[in-house]
Amino acid sequence: MPRIKIITDSTSYMRKEYVEKEKVTVVPLSYVLGEKMYTEGFPGEFENFFEKLSTTNLFPTTSQPPAGDFLSEFNKALKEYDEIIAILLSSKLSGTYNSAILAKNMLGDKRITIVDSEQAASNLKFLVEDAVNMVKQGKEAKEIEAYLENKRYKMKIYVTTDTLEYLGRGGRLSSVQSTVGNLLNIKPIIELKDGELQLLEKVRGKNKAINAIIEKIPKNVERISICHILNEEEANRLEHILEEKFPNINISIDELGPVVGAHLGPKSIGVCFY
Repeated sequence: MPRIKIITDSTSYMRKEYVEKEKVTVVPLSYVLGEKMYTEGFPGEFENFFEKLSTTNLFPTTSQPPAGDFLSEFNKALKEYDEIIAILLSSKLSGTYNSAILAKNMLGDKRITIVDSEQAASNLKFLVEDAVNMVKQGKEAKEIEAYLENKRYKMKIYVTTDTLEYLGRGGRLSSVQSTVGNLLNIKPIIELKDGELQLLEKVRGKNKAINAIIEKIPKNVERISICHILNEEEANRLEHILEEKFPNINISIDELGPVVGAHLGPKSIGVCFY
């Protein structure tokens, strides 16, 4: 049975305990806030970033891992494993996938498979977890790759924000739209569609936005993650609602980190599912 190494990036926001236990390699993205560069960490390490973000007018710039980071991890992995599958953030949101492709081409090694998840956050995490389980079951790399490329199209992400301020700061809305929207208590529902974040609709009030998101979860859902930014209380309430509506489904609560969460801001909340 070929030994397969699973690699992902930090926007999967997998818990550190899980990646250490399952020997998943996480290649971090970076961000600059002010004049200092930081590498994105793991859930439980994001609070300081979002507290800084809420007390400054600065807005972070993010960057994908350089090809050299992937090259180093690929070389390291191939000393211990027969094959590598790297499952990465949507190529329409970041150049991370392209960095990995460049590293693979530099090595010219066919034992490396790079998968563009066309997803982010918990949906990326779900794909990694499924791949880890398939490796344990003895599945071959080609079979795992086919599963991932099929599954990514059956996933959805919907999220709403507490304020339009950060969408304004990040250039997704004009300052006028952001200010007027906040005055009118407008909450966006943002969807990840075809690998890109898109504004799906706008509603008046956070509760209405959350209810609208709940209605978008189909009856035949298999897995659900509640994603949030410094909003555990609201996430717990949403978990209770979803547990009543989907009593047989495993529901997790996950944090969003700086790279994905900067445009949304503290108190944002949403769901990822397939």
